Amino acid sequence: MSDTPFGFSFPSSDDDGDKDPNRESGKKGGGDSGAQGPFGFGEGFDPSQVDPAALGRMLSQFGQMISGMGSSIGTATGAGPVNYELAKHLARGQLDRSSASISDGTSAAIRDAAHLAELWLDEATTFPTGSDRAVAWSPQTWLDETMDTWKRLCDPVASQISGMWASILPAEAQQMIGPMVGMLNSVGGAAFGAQLGQALGQLAKEVLTSTDIGIPLGPVRTAALLPEAIKRFSDGLEVAEREVLVFLAAREAAHVRLFSHVPWLRERLLGAIEQYAHGITIDVSGIEEQVNNLDPSVLSDPARLQEIFQAGAFEPKTTPEQKAALERLETLLALIEGWVDTTVTAALGERLPGAAALSEAMRRRRASGGPAEQTFATLVGLELRPRKMREAAALWSRLTDAAGQQRRDEVWGHPDLLPDSEDLDNPAAFIDRVIGGDTDGLDDPIAQLEREWAQRAEAAEEKPSTETDDDKTPGDDTSGGPTGQDDKPTGN
Repeated sequence: MSDTPFGFSFPSSDDDGDKDPNRESGKKGGGDSGAQGPFGFGEGFDPSQVDPAALGRMLSQFGQMISGMGSSIGTATGAGPVNYELAKHLARGQLDRSSASISDGTSAAIRDAAHLAELWLDEATTFPTGSDRAVAWSPQTWLDETMDTWKRLCDPVASQISGMWASILPAEAQQMIGPMVGMLNSVGGAAFGAQLGQALGQLAKEVLTSTDIGIPLGPVRTAALLPEAIKRFSDGLEVAEREVLVFLAAREAAHVRLFSHVPWLRERLLGAIEQYAHGITIDVSGIEEQVNNLDPSVLSDPARLQEIFQAGAFEPKTTPEQKAALERLETLLALIEGWVDTTVTAALGERLPGAAALSEAMRRRRASGGPAEQTFATLVGLELRPRKMREAAALWSRLTDAAGQQRRDEVWGHPDLLPDSEDLDNPAAFIDRVIGGDTDGLDDPIAQLEREWAQRAEAAEEKPSTETDDDKTPGDDTSGGPTGQDDKPTGN
């Protein structure tokens, strides 16, 4: 699986392609770059040197070579920055068909484990049950149920580079291939779909629950576990498989409780990821360097052109604003995972003998960049930082000890009340704010603002009435009007 963010490299059909010595020699090229531009076009570029028919055949072959499903490139279902029909097809191709069905006994075991976990969680958090059902998903079901969310996460990134196929060409070449821009976009959508399909096919076999990567991928108010992956996760652990099932059911239930009873959290998290992706810009200088010395005949050689794209020339550029947005997003993800870890530990710690070992196994899985985190980084260009997750868990644990469960959970009442990255580095100061009197707005921050506005309005209304009373005080000559006019009625 590629380590580069989604859409910035193409999956190779040859696992040993990176070891091909001809690729290195092809990259270096030869000759003086001089005044040549992208794809070898310079000031003296003559469009007549390129055969449009040959270019069309090349593009068609290139699309088929990338996708392995050339017939789907021009269909309506393949429209958009990502060909999701192709992604589903390739992802399902990696899955074992025998795992599509789940026995009634397995489904019942997951429902029982979820029910027990919910009972224990009731004592560890003030948030009530958030799921309407607990279900067992096969990898195929996970693909179907989470695809809508993946579209939200992947479309913004793919859209940034969907028009880059033609934009890197000089103006003369763009005019010549104008009618083929649609085909170029279809090839791009197929390329992204191919990479997405490969990544999701791998992830579907390894993910343990619907919230395994810290974000709600599945439908609302649904707790879902994948028994096939859970069984593999249990192998090698000196913990009974039923304990593993209850532990993971508790983590899933805790996630669902949080997302169900903090109304703003789901949209804020997914929206933050979308905003981060929308701000990504692409540096095409890499691909320009790769092909700077090539003559126009490269356009008729699809194998050579694919080699250029596979070199990983598309690289994302992160702006200072994007870095700040990334820090905020990673902090929010860390707070979610830290709260879940703290809550599950409190709920299961003394009831499940293997809870401590399982918690440690999950921490090692996170720290080593487990398959979920790696795939998320590949598809969206975002990595979760285990260090922040551990610090967030420590902050929630200390806050629980100092202020109790209710005050800890009330912090989720408004996004402005949550700790930030600096608070994770200095949890004592945040805890002091929560328990030290700067917490009037914890119960209802909106109501607190309304009370402050009402007090200001009352003060503004009382001020003119007080001045009128002073004006009527006998002997008061400080009013703005003539004193003689005020004294005439009394004198008469």
